[in-house]
Amino acid sequence: MPNPKRRHSKARGRKRRTHYKASVPQMVVCSNCGEMKLAHQVCPSCGYYDKKSVIIPRK
Repeated sequence: MPNPKRRHSKARGRKRRTHYKASVPQMVVCSNCGEMKLAHQVCPSCGYYDKKSVIIPRK
């Protein structure tokens, strides 16, 4: 396996990583209560996931 002969500068590595950006998490409307929640997660306000009660939320 080839290895680099000389050290790459910090600028060279950072230029390569300019397109690695964090994306905004996908938000969807809860089918039970209508609140916004993260996709594929239990709704924090009503505790439902896939039209089934999974947890009892704290008030």
